[in-house]
Amino acid sequence: MAKLTSRAEDYSKWYNELVVKADLAENSGVRGCMVIKPYGYAIWEKMRDQMDKRFKETGHENAYFPIFIPKSLFEAEEKNAEGFAKECAVVTHYRLKTDPDNPKKLIVDPEAKLEEELIVRPTSEAIIWNTYKNWIQSYRDLPILINQWANVVRWEMRTRLFLRTAEFLWQEGHTAHATKEEAVEETEKMLDVYADFAENFMAIPVIRGIKTPSERFAGADETYCIEALMQDGKALQAGTSHFLGQNFGKAFDVKFTNREGKIEHAWGTSWGTSTRLMGALIMTHSDDSGLVLPPTLAPIQVVIVPIFKGEEQLQKIDEVAYNLQQKLKARGISVKYDNRTENKPGWKFAEYELKGVPVRIAIGARDLENKTVEIARRDNLTKETQPIENLEVYIENLLETIQKDIYQKALNHRAEHTTKVDSYEEFKRVLEEKGGFISAHWDGTAEEEEQIKNETKATIRCIPLDNPLEDGISLISGKPSKQRVIFAKSY
Repeated sequence: MAKLTSRAEDYSKWYNELVVKADLAENSGVRGCMVIKPYGYAIWEKMRDQMDKRFKETGHENAYFPIFIPKSLFEAEEKNAEGFAKECAVVTHYRLKTDPDNPKKLIVDPEAKLEEELIVRPTSEAIIWNTYKNWIQSYRDLPILINQWANVVRWEMRTRLFLRTAEFLWQEGHTAHATKEEAVEETEKMLDVYADFAENFMAIPVIRGIKTPSERFAGADETYCIEALMQDGKALQAGTSHFLGQNFGKAFDVKFTNREGKIEHAWGTSWGTSTRLMGALIMTHSDDSGLVLPPTLAPIQVVIVPIFKGEEQLQKIDEVAYNLQQKLKARGISVKYDNRTENKPGWKFAEYELKGVPVRIAIGARDLENKTVEIARRDNLTKETQPIENLEVYIENLLETIQKDIYQKALNHRAEHTTKVDSYEEFKRVLEEKGGFISAHWDGTAEEEEQIKNETKATIRCIPLDNPLEDGISLISGKPSKQRVIFAKSY
């Protein structure tokens, strides 16, 4: 099994190789689009199911809306339309026909031109708020708490598997409320849902924050976000939650009669995460040997590999292994017993290391005699010998330990790569030599933000929600500042 390029040698190449070799995804026949393979999709399903459970626990329901959006609807909220215009795929015709000059070739039928062009959804606020107009007449119809699992299309020019593709999978929540306070509460609640999921399920520490006006979602009054730090020192936006104010309520004339009998426009939110989380998972935890998966996300949490000579030894190991497999399954642990004879144990070890299986159990003839097994942890590549008796209890506790350790390792990495700076020169030096999150003062203007971005490629990732007040001087203008913000280069 060919080794991966090391992260130190070429981080981007390491990432691309890992995604393909670990059977997560591959490029498709459509430029910029990917095929998510069964192993990769199994991880996404675990993410999806866990998030879906959390959405439903907070009162949301799933629905589905069309992938096509009439251009006139898309244009209704001007900021939103302008923000996504450059990434839109547009349907103009509805039929092909045989080329009269070449019967083997199909051409667009010029007589099948649509009366109105259709946008392939880059996001669904337009079609959903146009629908809400028919659902909402009174305060009694509110709140509407809807989530959609779907695909979206954003015509990216530079693509990378999971991180940025022309088509990707995601969920998008769209809610309507009777008051501003309710909508803001919803926005903040869903940010907390995302942060809790990232930290306690994906083992990725995140910073909760607010985007600057120039980094806001197009059409939002406020954008909340969770920001994660990857191993190479770049940030990755792991989820966003938007307070839309009454912008879409007004754009689509979504009105209701309030408790006082007055007519007003509905208040809105939208929030989303995508298969980009797969990229975050890979780049936060994995190493030069392959994937490192937190047990909560691993399709296979435990693999049992027999080491044997001859059919007689294998049969004896089978008996012990199948018994252990059943005990582990009874505790809700996903376990695979790989007793294939066409591959040697060493090949299997390398395969399961590459795929990030958290725990590997090896059982040989000598282990049977000693009533022990060899246990290998994927996260730190350590091995130990444990008795077979009550092993299922030990493994259950070990998986919990691995989950905590993986999170703590990522948290330590973030702490080591978060730097406070007080001058622009120091900012540029740290950015180039160390990378990571940089905590610095900013004068609050789009001009300084843009200058820093143009000169260093670093952006303000967020204004942390737990920011302490602190007197300081901004990096370039020298104007007084009351709090630091988080800068970083990003994906």
